[in-house]
Amino acid sequence: MIAESFAPKSDFVRTLAERGHIHQASDLAGIDAAAAEGRLTAYVGYDCTAASLHVGHLLSIMMLHWLQATGGKPVALMGGGTTRVGDPSGRDESRKILSLEQIEINKQGIRKTFDRFLTFGEEPGEALMVDNAEWLTKLNYIDMLRDIGRHFSVNRMMSMDSVRMRLERDQELSFLEFNYMILQAYDFAELNRRHGCTLQMGGSDQWGNIVTGIDLGRRLGTPQLYGLTCPLLTTASGAKMGKTAAGAVWLDAGMLSPYDYWQFWRNTEDADVGRFLKLFTLLPLPEIERLASLGGAEINEAKKVLATEAAALMHGREAAEAAAETARKTFVEGTLSADLPSVSVPRATLAAGLGVLSAFAEHARLVPSTSEARRQIKNGGLRVNDVPVSDEKAVLSVADLTPEGVVKLSFGRKKHVLLRAE
Repeated sequence: MIAESFAPKSDFVRTLAERGHIHQASDLAGIDAAAAEGRLTAYVGYDCTAASLHVGHLLSIMMLHWLQATGGKPVALMGGGTTRVGDPSGRDESRKILSLEQIEINKQGIRKTFDRFLTFGEEPGEALMVDNAEWLTKLNYIDMLRDIGRHFSVNRMMSMDSVRMRLERDQELSFLEFNYMILQAYDFAELNRRHGCTLQMGGSDQWGNIVTGIDLGRRLGTPQLYGLTCPLLTTASGAKMGKTAAGAVWLDAGMLSPYDYWQFWRNTEDADVGRFLKLFTLLPLPEIERLASLGGAEINEAKKVLATEAAALMHGREAAEAAAETARKTFVEGTLSADLPSVSVPRATLAAGLGVLSAFAEHARLVPSTSEARRQIKNGGLRVNDVPVSDEKAVLSVADLTPEGVVKLSFGRKKHVLLRAE
């Protein structure tokens, strides 16, 4: 955390500090000085483990955004190379090994997210997107051991949280994963050589890998390198940020609709509204303070502002306002909005009978599994056409179609999906 006595000279560090983005820094004064002089180029790495990033990545993306907004040069590093190895940080088991084709598909899906937050180009203040496969896949193993590996202490690597915690839990750590921190450290040195990067940013779980890169840079004779991490967020109730009963909160509209994304932010706990407005929107701080000070039922208006502003950043203003209007129609007017998320099912499937557990878990994906659907039915959490489901063996049929030709499935009060018969 930033010391209260530290007074930033740069707009970049001041903005991050005021909005709560700073968790750890290797040399905050050095970062601040570089930013104030207009010579700060920084990067964040993103492995291509899925076709979309999720809400957990937003903090570091916002850090890149504020770097560019305050005059610095951001670099978004795609992990086309490191994804082939798998980051062991914060995991109890090895990541699934993906094919090269799947990594490329995932990379193309992820790229689209950054256009909402950064302006790319070749000018000094414009962002770059590069892929570490450009240099990692060309490394010769013997040369890598001799030129890079000799700078790493196995004793120190064993003390890193990503390694130590896996071993303490008697969970296997493959030699492949053990090499991940070497590759990430090498990325830092290579990005400094190619693009003048002097700062690596990321989540606090990356601290060990980041400082290893700083140390490698020093041993290889690079200019001074720096590290800066943002906090790994939990909600006021202690839950991990970005996780719901239905799984990860994806940033890609094809994996999570703008309406569901809006609803995720609308469901923010009261105590988190002010903090999330600072972290995940571009609203001015005085306006955020005003919204955060609202009490009682008025805090719901602040939550709607948070939802709309966060959704506008990710999906555009038009999609955000459409999601807000859909929510208003659904919850205030009680109407069945055609803009609710929908999935298609063959009419023949309904005619033959579609099990309610399968409908909620496998088709609508409102819950992650049929066992969770079963549990929610026992708790009264699932509804079909606004009628609570009481029988886990219930079957949906064409008789359940509304005049609009849909079956409305609901999980709780705010998550809905329309099954459309085709």
